[in-house]
Amino acid sequence: MDYKKLASDIVAKVGGAGNIASVTNCMTRLRFKLKDLKKADIEGLKNLKGVQGVVTKNGQFQVVIGTEVGSVCQEVKKLGNFGDTASIQDDGAKKGILAMFFGTLTDIFQPVIPALAGSGMIKALLALMVATKLVNSQSQTYQIFNAFGDALFYFLPFILGFSAAKRFKCSPYLAAVLAGVLIHPSFTGLNTGDAVRLFGFLPVTMISYTGSVVPILLIVWVQSIIEPWANRISPKAVKIFLAPLLTIILTGIVAIVIAGPLGNLVGQVLAIGFNWLNDYAGWVIPVLMGTFCPFFVMTGMHYCFAPIQTIQYATLGYGTILGPGMLASNIAQGVSSLMVGVRTKNKDLKQLAISSGATALMGITEPALYGVNLKYKRPLYAAMIGGGVSGLYAGITGIHTYSSTTAGLLALPVYIGGDGFGNVINAAITIVISMAVTAVAAWFLGFDDPVEESKTESFFQEENIRQTAAEKEILSISSPLKGNACPLSEVKDDVFSKEIVGKGAAVIPSEGKVYAPEDATVVSLFDTLHAIGLQTKSGVEILIHIGMDTVELKGQHFTAHVKQGEQVKKGQLLIEMDLDAIRHAGYDITTPVIISNTMDYLDVLPAKSGQIQPQETLIRIMK
Repeated sequence: MDYKKLASDIVAKVGGAGNIASVTNCMTRLRFKLKDLKKADIEGLKNLKGVQGVVTKNGQFQVVIGTEVGSVCQEVKKLGNFGDTASIQDDGAKKGILAMFFGTLTDIFQPVIPALAGSGMIKALLALMVATKLVNSQSQTYQIFNAFGDALFYFLPFILGFSAAKRFKCSPYLAAVLAGVLIHPSFTGLNTGDAVRLFGFLPVTMISYTGSVVPILLIVWVQSIIEPWANRISPKAVKIFLAPLLTIILTGIVAIVIAGPLGNLVGQVLAIGFNWLNDYAGWVIPVLMGTFCPFFVMTGMHYCFAPIQTIQYATLGYGTILGPGMLASNIAQGVSSLMVGVRTKNKDLKQLAISSGATALMGITEPALYGVNLKYKRPLYAAMIGGGVSGLYAGITGIHTYSSTTAGLLALPVYIGGDGFGNVINAAITIVISMAVTAVAAWFLGFDDPVEESKTESFFQEENIRQTAAEKEILSISSPLKGNACPLSEVKDDVFSKEIVGKGAAVIPSEGKVYAPEDATVVSLFDTLHAIGLQTKSGVEILIHIGMDTVELKGQHFTAHVKQGEQVKKGQLLIEMDLDAIRHAGYDITTPVIISNTMDYLDVLPAKSGQIQPQETLIRIMK
């Protein structure tokens, strides 16, 4: 995959660098916050090779890439000075309270997920090595690797505090200081059983905050209120120390007296709820998660369960909210995609389905979900059936995870724990059931196998060229632009889309340069520089119209490098334009390339769709 090219194409189709407020990535998605969602070309993005799907949720514009998203995100960030999405606070006036709450949790936990998954897998592998007698639990090797795996969970208030501060737009470093207060030996050493009072009258409830979740989130929220106030009232001469001093002391007092204990109480209430579910309805959550997890993934809701799962680990020592149901669902997603890959006769779909299916079996389902199962629908139904049935078994047998990681085949070690190997054996049986039921369902449900695109959907049929080559002379016209080629019918202007001024093709440019498509004479160059007319030596009249209604810019953002009447060579630079500025001004940059004298020819046909470079054939003309 060419990360640089894909990044450039994505930026162009989300409305350009000027339309991006921020961008970050999770395990499989680029997550944009766009200034104007209307400027994003969703269909164009979906058609890019390397893009599995597009999702809009909670104010975020998400482009599904797959496991290589980190490399693509790095290239995207090189194209502009974009901030981190987690640091952008949503406009509460435009969203409901529930959406704000889940959006906040998602933004806080999303950056932490990879660290949670990696640390959880280290703990799982360590448990596996102990169970198989490869490592003694009393050895120094065990202690060292236990520190590798347990550090994040022990110091979780630091990690979550830092992430929450970015979300609440306050200092992450002061948040880390406040997290440190909660687990500092001088503070924890007061927990001797005697009553602790601040200033002799404020009661301080002594709690173990290591590995806690809710308290630090409440504390940083309090910090986000106190810190701006402290900055506002502090004189400039002493603000550098007075503002943080006030923030730490005041927030710290509220933390140990109110916010911390309140957060701990919330955790205890949730623990009671978890225990009730496990005792009386343990099968419900795995069935629901196994069946409907694809929809949670599509909406990003699965990230909202992460804090609940983390609280469950902190309070109960194991998890049942995500792991069992997601294991059932993810395996089902993978098998359903693999079944499509086995049965399809379309080479491109076969490659996509098999690679995406294998990735889903490892726990990363977005490529399979968006690229295959959701697209062809019935494979998604098969995955839901398999996930639901195997989730029922997981719930009935009460399997649970002992640490957090991505749910897939490699996650089996996280089910090792407790007495014996019963839990991990039932997890393995859950996988087998998911595979078997999904395979059977996928086989009977089937799917609509697409015929090779080159045979049915190409804009220009190579077979027709060969059949008529003896009868007709064919002229080729190169693309004057780098970008994404599309038919004129997609242009949002009836003059072009209905071919009133002639046939041709269009290009959505990703680079602000227009080149001569052939050796030609510049027969017209508009004063506004938004359009140029050429005539080739063979008599083809070409109109290149840069954008829609850009005549209104009166030449602003355009620079001409040729004059009317000038002879130009193929590939010579004709016009430069500032695409970002044109988009920012509210104009569509789709550029029709029209054969003005269409009536002089037997037919004019687009030669290519999708990504195109200057000098590649864009239009073919039959004489």
